[in-house]
Amino acid sequence: MTRYPAELPAVMVRAAVQAALTEDLGRAGDVTSLATISPEATAVAVMNSRETGVISGLALAQEAFAAMEAGLVFTALVADGEAVTPGTDVARIEGNARALLSAERVALNYMCHMSGIASHTARFVKAVAGTNAQVCDTRKTTPGLRAVEKYAVRCGGGSNHRFGLDDAILIKDNHIAVCGGISQAIAQARAYAGHLVALEIEVDTLEQFREALDAGADVVLLDNMDTDTLETAVSINKGRAKLEASGGVTLDTVGSIARTGVDYISSSRLTMGAGTLDLGLDIKIA
Repeated sequence: MTRYPAELPAVMVRAAVQAALTEDLGRAGDVTSLATISPEATAVAVMNSRETGVISGLALAQEAFAAMEAGLVFTALVADGEAVTPGTDVARIEGNARALLSAERVALNYMCHMSGIASHTARFVKAVAGTNAQVCDTRKTTPGLRAVEKYAVRCGGGSNHRFGLDDAILIKDNHIAVCGGISQAIAQARAYAGHLVALEIEVDTLEQFREALDAGADVVLLDNMDTDTLETAVSINKGRAKLEASGGVTLDTVGSIARTGVDYISSSRLTMGAGTLDLGLDIKIA
């Protein structure tokens, strides 16, 4: 599974923030701030956490304020991946009041959403502590936000599965059905991809699992198998392939799945089942 550094490319951050600001500012800009606040007014704002969780998204928040006004000073008071408790100050922003207020919602939207994913992921990671299993996300992400959501998973201590259809081969049940069988699908994929691309295949039964091993799969996704079956698969495998458990994984079941000895556990709940972390921004006149 992909374990990139917990960092987002600056060009991606700029593009994401620009799109969000364009959506929010519309055709006329922040008409409320323009109507009520002097162009010369300055302010200081403090972003703080109102509940326990893990922070993610500081670079996007900083970019949101910088995009509105280059003179705004953003000071991060914690780091992405850091745990916070209610009342923890996360960042301080100083400068032009109009610009500060116009960027506030975009900054908070990214940080609340991403910190929610990081916090939820951290709960899964904690549940598998003491095992060798890595908790991984999936491609079930919000359209347009995959990179930032997967970054948030890493901030929470999780690992990334493939980012898209183009960076890994994962042969699923429908591919097998069209291709005509597990062995045929693996052979054709291997011939197409060459030796540098890892090949993963999804199986539903131990019979299919044995065929996948014999055909030379690098990684086998064990789909919706109970823990007894997973333990049997680990025993059969004897380290020949990396094993990934997936399907119906919850916070209540992930620990018992990890203890079967699988290498990876993937769950869409890391991104699709996470709530937001309650972060606020309190402002005062400078």
